[in-house]
Amino acid sequence: MRKIILITGGQRSGKSQQAERLALSLSDNPVYLATAHIWDEEFRQRVIMHQQRRGPQWTNIEEEKQLSRHDVTGRVVVIDCITLWCTNYFFSREKAEWEQPSVDDALECLKAEFDKFTSQDATFIFVTNEIGSGGVSENAIQRRFTDLEGWMNQYVASKADEVILMVSGIPVNIKKLKD
Repeated sequence: MRKIILITGGQRSGKSQQAERLALSLSDNPVYLATAHIWDEEFRQRVIMHQQRRGPQWTNIEEEKQLSRHDVTGRVVVIDCITLWCTNYFFSREKAEWEQPSVDDALECLKAEFDKFTSQDATFIFVTNEIGSGGVSENAIQRRFTDLEGWMNQYVASKADEVILMVSGIPVNIKKLKD
């Protein structure tokens, strides 16, 4: 039975660990779908830390954009994370900055890919950052990205059966449909 769960919160709020615990409570062999592009050595070390935390029971997939290329039917899958996934649509490494997609174009591509991916009969646990909770950035590119992610988070939350907000390592249920 298809189910979508969204786990959101600030940086280092415990989102990924909560997603991993939840996945392991639902499956002996969950899937971890990482959306990160490795930008630098510091980020590579973060990825390694995440990988070391997970055991051999995990099926690891790395996919920066086209999540729907992967058949996860019947599986429990953690998608970590929407923030990095949005980044991959927002900052094209193939084009010059002036050729970047508009926020609306990137959002439409993300929504279409989300809908295609989540049409599979699986349990999806999406992790995302609540980046719009702070002040308004002075940087125009950051403001555009915050808009993109905020709207994508709203879209995923509207489709989710359950939404959990992580606050200092504590999960707070924001939305839960009755079983």
